[in-house]
Amino acid sequence: MMKEIRWHGRGGQGAKTVSELVALALMHHGYFVQAFPEYGPERSGAPLQAYTRSSDEPIRLHCGVTDPDLVVVLDDSLLHEIRVTEGLKPEGFILVNTKKTKEALRLQLGFDGTLYCINADKIAVETGLLYSNVVMAGALGGILGNPPLEDLKRAAEEFLSIKLSPKIVEINLKAIEAGFRESQHMEELA
Repeated sequence: MMKEIRWHGRGGQGAKTVSELVALALMHHGYFVQAFPEYGPERSGAPLQAYTRSSDEPIRLHCGVTDPDLVVVLDDSLLHEIRVTEGLKPEGFILVNTKKTKEALRLQLGFDGTLYCINADKIAVETGLLYSNVVMAGALGGILGNPPLEDLKRAAEEFLSIKLSPKIVEINLKAIEAGFRESQHMEELA
Protein backbone atom coordinates (compact mmCIF):
# COMPACT_ATOMS: atom_id res chain seq x y z
CA MET A 1 0.00 0.00 0.00
CA MET A 2 1.35 3.41 -0.96
CA LYS A 3 1.70 6.23 1.59
CA GLU A 4 2.21 9.79 0.41
CA ILE A 5 3.56 12.70 2.45
CA ARG A 6 3.40 16.33 1.39
CA TRP A 7 5.88 18.63 3.11
CA HIS A 8 5.30 22.41 3.24
CA GLY A 9 8.20 24.70 4.01
CA ARG A 10 10.10 27.70 2.79
CA GLY A 11 13.21 27.67 0.64
CA GLY A 12 16.22 27.09 2.87
CA GLN A 13 14.32 25.36 5.72
CA GLY A 14 15.24 21.86 4.60
CA ALA A 15 11.93 20.54 3.23
CA LYS A 16 13.71 18.86 0.32
CA THR A 17 16.36 17.42 2.64
CA VAL A 18 13.87 16.03 5.15
CA SER A 19 11.70 14.50 2.42
CA GLU A 20 14.77 12.67 1.11
CA LEU A 21 15.96 11.70 4.60
CA VAL A 22 12.59 10.14 5.49
CA ALA A 23 12.54 8.33 2.13
CA LEU A 24 16.00 6.90 2.80
CA ALA A 25 14.90 5.74 6.26
CA LEU A 26 11.82 4.06 4.76
CA MET A 27 14.02 2.43 2.11
CA HIS A 28 16.21 1.02 4.89
CA HIS A 29 13.02 -0.40 6.36
CA GLY A 30 12.32 -2.27 3.11
CA TYR A 31 10.01 0.07 1.19
CA PHE A 32 10.22 1.36 -2.35
CA VAL A 33 10.46 5.14 -2.13
CA GLN A 34 10.41 8.45 -3.99
CA ALA A 35 11.29 11.91 -2.73
CA PHE A 36 11.46 15.17 -4.62
CA PRO A 37 10.75 18.88 -4.26
CA GLU A 38 8.43 21.04 -6.30
CA TYR A 39 9.46 24.62 -6.75
CA GLY A 40 10.14 27.13 -9.45
CA PRO A 41 12.69 29.90 -9.51
CA GLU A 42 11.88 30.80 -5.90
CA ARG A 43 14.51 32.13 -3.60
CA SER A 44 15.28 31.39 -0.01
CA GLY A 45 12.17 32.01 2.07
CA ALA A 46 9.66 31.34 -0.71
CA PRO A 47 7.01 28.65 -0.10
CA LEU A 48 7.75 25.23 -1.56
CA GLN A 49 6.50 21.69 -1.35
CA ALA A 50 8.39 18.43 -1.22
CA TYR A 51 7.03 14.91 -1.40
CA THR A 52 7.82 11.48 -0.01
CA ARG A 53 6.19 8.31 -1.28
CA SER A 54 6.65 4.81 0.11
CA SER A 55 5.14 1.52 -0.99
CA ASP A 56 5.48 -2.24 -0.64
CA GLU A 57 5.62 -2.37 -4.45
CA PRO A 58 7.59 -0.41 -7.04
CA ILE A 59 6.23 3.12 -7.47
CA ARG A 60 5.24 3.96 -11.01
CA LEU A 61 3.88 7.46 -10.38
CA HIS A 62 6.07 10.40 -11.35
CA CYS A 63 4.09 13.45 -10.29
CA GLY A 64 3.45 15.65 -7.28
CA VAL A 65 1.34 14.44 -4.37
CA THR A 66 -2.16 15.89 -4.67
CA ASP A 67 -4.00 13.58 -2.24
CA PRO A 68 -1.57 13.02 0.63
CA ASP A 69 -2.05 10.61 3.50
CA LEU A 70 -0.35 13.16 5.70
CA VAL A 71 0.88 16.72 5.56
CA VAL A 72 3.87 18.09 7.45
CA VAL A 73 4.16 21.87 7.85
CA LEU A 74 7.66 23.08 8.75
CA ASP A 75 6.66 26.74 9.14
CA ASP A 76 3.25 27.74 10.49
CA SER A 77 3.45 31.16 8.80
CA LEU A 78 2.60 29.25 5.61
CA LEU A 79 -0.87 28.59 7.00
CA HIS A 80 -1.78 32.18 6.06
CA GLU A 81 -0.62 31.65 2.48
CA ILE A 82 -1.39 28.06 1.51
CA ARG A 83 -4.30 25.67 2.02
CA VAL A 84 -2.22 22.86 3.48
CA THR A 85 -5.32 20.70 3.99
CA GLU A 86 -6.08 20.62 0.26
CA GLY A 87 -6.46 17.05 -1.00
CA LEU A 88 -5.69 15.48 2.39
CA LYS A 89 -7.34 12.08 2.63
CA PRO A 90 -10.16 11.89 5.23
CA GLU A 91 -8.18 9.44 7.38
CA GLY A 92 -5.00 11.51 6.99
CA PHE A 93 -3.43 13.87 9.48
CA ILE A 94 -1.45 17.07 9.71
CA LEU A 95 1.73 17.62 11.74
CA VAL A 96 2.56 21.31 12.27
CA ASN A 97 5.63 23.01 13.70
CA THR A 98 4.01 25.74 15.81
CA LYS A 99 3.89 27.50 19.15
CA LYS A 100 0.11 27.80 18.83
CA THR A 101 -2.34 25.62 20.72
CA LYS A 102 -4.09 22.88 18.83
CA GLU A 103 -7.41 24.61 19.38
CA ALA A 104 -6.14 27.88 17.86
CA LEU A 105 -4.59 26.01 14.96
CA ARG A 106 -7.77 24.04 14.32
CA LEU A 107 -9.74 27.29 14.13
CA GLN A 108 -7.18 28.85 11.81
CA LEU A 109 -7.16 25.83 9.50
CA GLY A 110 -10.88 25.13 9.62
CA PHE A 111 -9.82 21.50 9.85
CA ASP A 112 -11.66 18.88 11.87
CA GLY A 113 -9.38 15.92 11.12
CA THR A 114 -6.43 14.59 13.08
CA LEU A 115 -3.92 17.27 13.98
CA TYR A 116 -0.57 17.09 15.79
CA CYS A 117 1.38 20.15 16.94
CA ILE A 118 4.99 20.37 18.05
CA ASN A 119 7.22 23.35 18.78
CA ALA A 120 10.03 21.92 16.67
CA ASP A 121 11.76 25.30 16.39
CA LYS A 122 12.27 25.35 20.16
CA ILE A 123 13.61 21.78 20.15
CA ALA A 124 15.95 22.61 17.25
CA VAL A 125 17.41 25.59 19.11
CA GLU A 126 17.78 23.54 22.31
CA THR A 127 19.76 20.91 20.41
CA GLY A 128 21.90 23.48 18.59
CA LEU A 129 20.27 23.66 15.16
CA LEU A 130 18.92 26.60 13.19
CA TYR A 131 16.21 24.62 11.40
CA SER A 132 13.60 22.20 12.64
CA ASN A 133 13.32 19.85 9.65
CA VAL A 134 15.02 16.86 11.30
CA VAL A 135 13.05 17.40 14.51
CA MET A 136 9.90 17.05 12.40
CA ALA A 137 11.28 13.83 10.87
CA GLY A 138 11.75 12.41 14.36
CA ALA A 139 8.25 13.48 15.41
CA LEU A 140 6.75 11.93 12.28
CA GLY A 141 8.55 8.65 12.94
CA GLY A 142 7.31 8.69 16.53
CA ILE A 143 3.69 9.30 15.55
CA LEU A 144 3.63 6.70 12.77
CA GLY A 145 6.05 4.20 14.25
CA ASN A 146 7.51 4.08 10.74
CA PRO A 147 10.22 4.80 9.90
CA PRO A 148 11.58 3.58 13.23
CA LEU A 149 13.96 5.83 15.14
CA GLU A 150 17.00 3.68 14.35
CA ASP A 151 16.27 3.81 10.60
CA LEU A 152 15.83 7.59 10.79
CA LYS A 153 19.15 7.97 12.58
CA ARG A 154 20.92 5.63 10.16
CA ALA A 155 19.51 7.52 7.18
CA ALA A 156 20.46 10.88 8.70
CA GLU A 157 23.99 9.72 9.35
CA GLU A 158 24.37 8.47 5.77
CA PHE A 159 22.65 11.38 4.10
CA LEU A 160 23.94 14.28 6.16
CA SER A 161 27.55 13.11 6.51
CA ILE A 162 28.04 13.78 2.80
CA LYS A 163 27.78 17.54 3.38
CA LEU A 164 28.16 18.12 7.12
CA SER A 165 30.89 17.63 9.71
CA PRO A 166 30.60 14.71 12.16
CA LYS A 167 29.83 17.18 14.97
CA ILE A 168 26.88 18.70 13.06
CA VAL A 169 25.63 15.24 12.06
CA GLU A 170 25.66 14.26 15.75
CA ILE A 171 23.62 17.35 16.63
CA ASN A 172 21.11 16.40 13.93
CA LEU A 173 20.85 12.88 15.36
CA LYS A 174 20.09 14.35 18.78
CA ALA A 175 17.43 16.58 17.23
CA ILE A 176 15.79 13.58 15.55
CA GLU A 177 15.75 11.75 18.89
CA ALA A 178 14.28 14.81 20.62
CA GLY A 179 11.50 15.09 18.03
CA PHE A 180 10.79 11.38 18.39
CA ARG A 181 10.64 11.65 22.20
CA GLU A 182 8.40 14.71 22.06
CA SER A 183 5.98 12.89 19.75
CA GLN A 184 5.48 10.27 22.44
CA HIS A 185 3.88 12.98 24.61
CA MET A 186 1.77 14.65 21.94
CA GLU A 187 -1.94 14.19 22.05
CA GLU A 188 -3.68 14.00 18.76
CA LEU A 189 -6.53 16.40 18.31
CA ALA A 190 -9.15 14.54 16.34
